[in-house]
Formats: sequence, C-alpha cells, structure tokens
Amino acid sequence: MNILVINAGSSSLKYQLIDMEHERVLAKGGCERIGLEGSKLEAKLPNGEVFTRTAPMPDHTVAFDVVKQALTEGESKVIDRLDEIHAVGHRVVQGGPHLQQSMLVTEEVIAELVRISDLAPLHNPGHVQGIRACLAAFGTAVPQVLVFDTAFHSTMPPEAYMFPIPYEYYEKYNVRRYGFHGTSHKFVSYRCAEVMDKPLGELKLITCHLGNGSSITAVQNGRVIDTTMGLTPLDGFLMGTRCGAVDPSAILYLQKKEGWTADETSDVLNKKSGALGISGVSSDDRDLKAAADAGNERAALARRIQRYQVRKFIGAFAAAMDGVDAVVFTGGIGENTVDLRADVCANLSYLGLEIDPAANAAMIRGKEGELTTPGSKVKVFVLPTNEEIMIARETKALAG
Repeated sequence: MNILVINAGSSSLKYQLIDMEHERVLAKGGCERIGLEGSKLEAKLPNGEVFTRTAPMPDHTVAFDVVKQALTEGESKVIDRLDEIHAVGHRVVQGGPHLQQSMLVTEEVIAELVRISDLAPLHNPGHVQGIRACLAAFGTAVPQVLVFDTAFHSTMPPEAYMFPIPYEYYEKYNVRRYGFHGTSHKFVSYRCAEVMDKPLGELKLITCHLGNGSSITAVQNGRVIDTTMGLTPLDGFLMGTRCGAVDPSAILYLQKKEGWTADETSDVLNKKSGALGISGVSSDDRDLKAAADAGNERAALARRIQRYQVRKFIGAFAAAMDGVDAVVFTGGIGENTVDLRADVCANLSYLGLEIDPAANAAMIRGKEGELTTPGSKVKVFVLPTNEEIMIARETKALAG
C-alpha cells in the first residue's frame, strides 16, 4: 500500500510517498513559493539524488500537478501512474474543538476547517487548498485522511486546557489550550514505550519536541494531560523566533509605547522574538552556539533562557503526574544539541536522573538511544521523530 503524505502551507506543499508494507520512503520533496514568483519543486530520492523543477505555480492545484509529474515522469519518477497511490494523508495544524481525531475527508469536515481558520490563519487555509488540490487530482476514488496536530492533546482535562479568563470567551470563540506538534509527541511516546518494552498505558512520559518551534508534553498512561503550547503555537517557552509565555501586561504596555496594531504585535511576538530577539544574531541554535563560543553574551543568554525554561517545564510536568518514568528529546535541537541535554538534565538530579556523558555525546545525527546510566531512576532517551510515518499509519488505519 502506497500512501502519499501531504503537508500544505500557505505558500508551500511538502510531500512523502511511503510504501507501507516496509514503511519505506519512496520519494519526498516539496514545492516552495506557491502563488509567488520563483516557485519551484525539489524532489529527493532515497539514493540521495535531488532534482529541481522551476515552474509557475499560481495555486496549490497547479503545485500538485507538478508533484504528480515529479512522481510519475522524468529522472525523479518512482511510480508509473497516479493510481499506484492508494491513499492520501494530510497534516492539519488545527482541528479546533470538534475535530479531535484523525478522520476521512468529507465536505462537512472541510467546511469545519474553513470555519475555524481564524484559530490558525497561517496554516488552515493552506491545508484546505492542499486538500482541494488532491481531491481535484484523485477524485473520491482514493481515500484521503486528515491527521490533526491538535488531536493527541484532546485528552487534556479542563483544568489544563482552560484559560482563566471570562468563561464566555470559551463558549463564544473556543478560546482554550489546544497544543501542537501532537503527531510528533504521539510518535515518540509510542516509540519510547517500544524501546522500554513496556505498555504505553503504564508509563509517565515527558516528551520534548525542540526545534525552531518547540513544545513539551506530559503523557500519563498514554493520554496527554498537559502541554506547553496554547491557543496557538506561540505559547510555552523561548523558541527560534517565538516568545513563548510572556506577562500579558508587558505586551499591552509595549503596544501603548510603540503604537503597535494587533497584526504588528503578532509579527513581533511570532517572528522577531525568542532566540532571535534576545540574541540579535539568529534563530538557529547552531549560529547561537558559535556566537556564544566567540564571546557574544546575548547569544549565550538566549541559550541559557531556553535551557532554564525547558528544565522548569519538565519539573512542572513531573509534579503534575506525580513522577516521571522517562524524558524524551526529539526535534532538530533535541536530537542534536548535546550541551542542551546535559544542561537540562544536570539540574534534574532530584528526580534521581543521571545521564552518561559519553552516551549523550554520541547521540546526534539521527541516532536513537538512551542517555542515562544504569542506576538512573528516570530514563532519558533521544528518539528521532517521524511525523510523516505517524500520519501514514493513521491514514492506513482509516483507509483500510
């Protein structure tokens, strides 16, 4: 069974074609600058070959035609015909209060995605365009499945997802904590249970998805009980360009001082804050480390803030679950930044956690394994995430 996984953004369309018999990636790539000048597709084959096609892509329907050509024609060809794709799985960032599990595409579901687009204005409209483009290409003969980033977090209790503001805004506008990166947190939670050879339903896990966007999730007995991101992916702790949690009064104060509009405020908090805003150097941790090593104090401060906040949330979630069996690091930073993992874990000794420095240093570039010593009471793992495989598995389960 071949499943095509689609991740459509406002001006992009990423894809992976996966042979589910062996969970093997046959091809992957993406279209960039859809609706803009200079649009192109980059296709990658498992042997490492990369092919680039430059073509006008005024919308996602045309972009999907370019993807179809890359899969079925020329040097990047991996299948003969489109009917060799048996199902399509779509990543959707925001499912809102009603779409809380993976489901087949229907017109009613698409209408709900459109209705809640103001909860994810940078993502959901692009998802809808990607879904429409696939429907235009495949019709209704090929089952298509929506997998929501928010779905894994739908088990949070009200005391975790409700904001302490007038209740009427929850009733009128669905303002609450939703959480994101759910597909990643779900994948590494299940993988952690496999590695530990224990049922997920008997474990207390804290999964740390750390990248340019970052979130931490408490998973107790297979169910999410809390997570750091909120109504949007802006909440939580310091990220590449996002501020994480900030005193709302500080924002109101700056709006008055700077005269920001709502859109300008959003731009500052989402695109100019976080590690970039503190350091003034970059949003990329590799650049920050190089700058800090060269003596840049602001770059070093940005890295310290991140580590402090990650450690603080791990401690809070351990308290929320009355203990923790394992901590998982994943995402680009979580999987590759040795000193971050060492710094975070150094101040978790009160949990009985002790990491092996040699094991920590070796765990980079896609390696999977345990960091802790045999006597550590809490396990720590590096587990590379694979959201596309998780989406493909959910799609296979629903598409039959």
